[in-house]
Amino acid sequence: MTRHSLSAPVVAFAGGADRPDLPLVVLLHGRGADEQSILGLAAHLPERASYAAVRAPIGEGGGYAWFDNRGIGRPVAESLRETVAWFRAWLDEVAPSGRPVLLVGFSGGAAFAGGVLLDDPSRLAGAAILYGTLPFEGAGADVTDGRLEGVHVFVAQGEEDHVIPRELLDRTWSWLTEGSGATAVTRRDPGGHTLSAETAADLKGWIDDRLA
Repeated sequence: MTRHSLSAPVVAFAGGADRPDLPLVVLLHGRGADEQSILGLAAHLPERASYAAVRAPIGEGGGYAWFDNRGIGRPVAESLRETVAWFRAWLDEVAPSGRPVLLVGFSGGAAFAGGVLLDDPSRLAGAAILYGTLPFEGAGADVTDGRLEGVHVFVAQGEEDHVIPRELLDRTWSWLTEGSGATAVTRRDPGGHTLSAETAADLKGWIDDRLA
């Protein structure tokens, strides 16, 4: 793996600026996209939070990626460790201890959100894993049973998703709802690898509950 030189995060806030007095919801885009591709989701989510869309640190094609991978949904362990540490440095600065933080990750951003969550479950108030997989074998993440005891997660998948390998989607669903110990809210759409309006509405309700 080529070690990347990671520059300071590029962050877009809904409304143009952070609101440090509110809980922070961090939106993590998919592989090959950028922060602007997911920032619009904030308009469909509860108003009583500050929304930050972060650009992944590794350039890829015309967009950005959260980690080097060994195939779709299979992060390289060294790369994931490096980018999780990079992200945590930014997060600890913008959201010091005591400010609730939720992660919302789509596709490759879902795998990265899972990596951050599994690295330190107590750091987050919850994480939404949207149309993606957790980082499993070879990624260095701790997926032992009970790892997410007491943690809140939202899981959404498309029945016809042909982007993320089905075995990874199924394992993510099974582990988060049965083995992880997490308190999981789940949704399966009949469609593919696309965030549906119905899922966005359920996500809004889940975030509302977390903010309460």
